[in-house]
Amino acid sequence: MTSIKALVAESAGLTSIPPRYTFTRSPDDEPVSDDPEDSIPIIDLSLLTHGTPDQRSKTIHQLGKACQDWGLFTVINHGVPESLMKAMTGACGDFFNLTEEEKREYGGKHVLDSIRCGTSINASVDKVLFWRDFLKFFVHPQFHSPSKPAGFREISLEYSKRGRELAMELLKGISMSLGLGDTYIQNALNLESSFQILIANLYPPCPEPELAIGLPPHSDHGLLTLLIQNEISGLQVQHQSKWVNVNSAPNAFIVNIGDQMEIMSNGKYESVLHRASVNEKATRISIATIIGPPLDMVVGPAPELVHRETNAPAYTRMKYKEYLQLQQSNQVDGKSCLDHVRILPA
Repeated sequence: MTSIKALVAESAGLTSIPPRYTFTRSPDDEPVSDDPEDSIPIIDLSLLTHGTPDQRSKTIHQLGKACQDWGLFTVINHGVPESLMKAMTGACGDFFNLTEEEKREYGGKHVLDSIRCGTSINASVDKVLFWRDFLKFFVHPQFHSPSKPAGFREISLEYSKRGRELAMELLKGISMSLGLGDTYIQNALNLESSFQILIANLYPPCPEPELAIGLPPHSDHGLLTLLIQNEISGLQVQHQSKWVNVNSAPNAFIVNIGDQMEIMSNGKYESVLHRASVNEKATRISIATIIGPPLDMVVGPAPELVHRETNAPAYTRMKYKEYLQLQQSNQVDGKSCLDHVRILPA
């Protein structure tokens, strides 16, 4: 499968997209909101980790409200050096600039291959191809990384470590916001052995951005996803039945709730439906870090959040590995994967 980067490079003066990349949008997909009222919640992590008791309490409340109302928020003052974030973005750009032959070394075939490079999402089942190239590699509990380009492994190792530390601090706050102890989620899901994936996405300029899409509407399979990007925006989330552009501040992380958090919280914090748009002028690079429980962990609603009389279990229990394989091996269709574990009211 030819990468989008190669397709654009080989077709100088490309004025239209091949038919297989034409994405049909549903009538309720537009318009996209830029209304200031739809601004993304901002969480100051320093107030959670080093604030006064009152500041910490307010931040936990804000975090819970952001999870419940949006399923997404921006994190500032997170402690990850801006230089490292820029180095990671640059290293991923250098990876995508490798030759097609060099990148093919990391082709991978299975969703659980530790390093996998390709285009679209799953080209073998995708009826429509997406305007996106990707690199996915597992970074915890065992660290894997491409050996090219020079320095990539070292940068991604440090970036992954710092991202995991950030995620664990956020999970403490989220756990508290659910009325659980600050280490409840970490202990219940054995997050010392958390499964962590780093995904780099490349969205080259597209001659017909209104017809193509970078990634279709979907939710993420893990607990939390941390996202950074170069200075080109493209992330859109669904909020109150409309699509909203997500424009993050410099040196900030965009964080969204994943399906495992929705399951564990028994639906109180719902995973957010999001997509990636493309543009005709600039290349967008985004880097997502997905944090989930260990692959062999069976995840279900936290018993403390289930009350048989008033709040019955809304999801069955499923091993995280099985859930991930189910989502990644099928055609992307919104949040349809959750239907496999959802318990419908009697």
